[in-house]
Amino acid sequence: MAREKLLFVTGHLARLRLERVLQGLGATQFDWAIADIGVKVAALATGEIIARRLQQPVVADRVILPGRCRADLDRLSHHFGIPFVRGPDEIADLPAFLGRKGAPPDLSRHDMRIFAEIVDASALSVDEILRRAEAMRAAGADVIDLGCLPDTPFAHLEDAVRALKDKGHRVSVDSADPDELARGNRAGADFLLSLTEATLAIASEGEAVPILVPARPQDFASLERAIAGARKMGTAFIADPILDPIHFGFADSLARYHRLREDYPDVDILMGTGNLTELTDADTSGITATLLGICSELTIRNLLVVHVSPHTRATIAEHDAARRMLHAAREDGALPRGYSRALLQVHDVKPFASTPDELAEQAAAIKDRNYRIETAEDGIHFYNRDGHFIATDAFELFPKIAVEGDTGHAFYLGAELQKAEIAWRLGKRYAQDGAIDFGVAAPPRAEDRTKLEAAGHTLKAKKTPSS
Repeated sequence: MAREKLLFVTGHLARLRLERVLQGLGATQFDWAIADIGVKVAALATGEIIARRLQQPVVADRVILPGRCRADLDRLSHHFGIPFVRGPDEIADLPAFLGRKGAPPDLSRHDMRIFAEIVDASALSVDEILRRAEAMRAAGADVIDLGCLPDTPFAHLEDAVRALKDKGHRVSVDSADPDELARGNRAGADFLLSLTEATLAIASEGEAVPILVPARPQDFASLERAIAGARKMGTAFIADPILDPIHFGFADSLARYHRLREDYPDVDILMGTGNLTELTDADTSGITATLLGICSELTIRNLLVVHVSPHTRATIAEHDAARRMLHAAREDGALPRGYSRALLQVHDVKPFASTPDELAEQAAAIKDRNYRIETAEDGIHFYNRDGHFIATDAFELFPKIAVEGDTGHAFYLGAELQKAEIAWRLGKRYAQDGAIDFGVAAPPRAEDRTKLEAAGHTLKAKKTPSS
C-alpha cells in the first residue's frame, strides 16, 4: 500500500519550528514535505497568493495549510487538483492533529541570568536572608541580590555574603553607598550594583563584577565613560543604562538599551524590570514577556528582578518561564506561541473544549442522574438525565440541584459550579474535578485531591419501598 504524501505550507517565521516538530514525530505512516511560499506568515496568505507561489507540480496527496489561514479550500483544491485542508491553529498541536503524540517543547535551556533582589536585606537577620534566598532560588533566581536600605546600617553585610556563599548562592550587593559596595566586594560578593564612573575604583578591591550605570539619570555619556574606564582597568563588567517607568522616560530608556547594543555589540547588559512590573498596575506576566522579548532581541542576558508590591509575588517564576519560552522560540526562529502556558495566567488561548451545540448533543444522550459541569462560549452547562441548564452565574443553577439532602454532594457541586464560573468569566479552560491552570501565578498543590473528586459520587441512591 502506497504511503500518503503530505505537504505542509508555511512561511519564513514558522518553517524551522515546523520542520523540528515534524522531525520529532519519528517514524510515520506518511511521507511529508514542507513548502515555504515566500511570505513571513503563511496564515495571513490569501488563496491567490498561495495559488501563485506554491510551486507546481505539487507532489502530494494532501496539502495542509495553517489553521488560521482563511483561504478558500475548495478553490485551491480545484486549482491544484489535490485536497487542501486546514491544520491546527498552533504548530504545537500538529502532532495531535496527525494522530501522534509528538515531543514536548524543550524548555530546559535559557541564556538569561536572574538577579533576585532582597530589597530590605539590611533590616533582616542572616537566617531570614537565607530563608528568602532559598525560596528565590527555587523560583528560578541565579543570583541573590542584597539590597541595602538608605540610612539603615548593615553591620552584618559581610556575614550575609559569606553565609549565602556557603549555601552555594551567587551574591550581588546593591547599594548607593560606596562603603557598603567596597565591603561587599572584599567579603567575596560576585557582583556589585551599581558603580559609576566616579566609583569605578571600588571594583579593584575584590573580584566582584561591577554593574555600571550612568552617573546621573538618563546620562548615557557618563555610562560610556564608565565603560571606557572599566576597559582601561581590564575589569570585566556589565552595563545597565537603566529602564525608566512609564511617563518618566520609559520609551527613551528603551532607545538607550538599543543604542548600547548597537554601539557596543560585545558588552554584557543588564535590565532591571522592576520599574515596570512594580510601578504599573497591570498583571506582570504580560509585562515580563514583553520586556524579556526585548532582551531576547537585544541579547540582554542579565535581569534584575524585584518583588515589593503584592501583585508581583510571582515575578521570579514569571521571568524564569519567559526566558525559557523565548529561548526555545528564538532557537526555532519562531513566534513565542505554543511553547508554554506558564504565562497565560488570566486567559487561555483555547478556553472552551466544546461548543454549545456539542454539549447539547452530549447532554441529550445522558441517561443517569450524575451531574456534569462544562463550559462553553454561552456559559456554564449543568446537566444530567433530568435536564440541561445553562447560566452565567453559578447561583442561578442552585434551584436545579436535586441531591436529596446529600450535603457532601451539594458542597461538591457548589464548589465545582463556582470554579466553572470563575473559569468562564476569565476565559480559562475548565474541567470538572480538575484544577484551573493559572500558570506560574498559582502552581497546583502537591497534595492528593482524590477525596474531593470522590465527593462527586456521593449521590445517595433512592430507597425503593418494599412491596
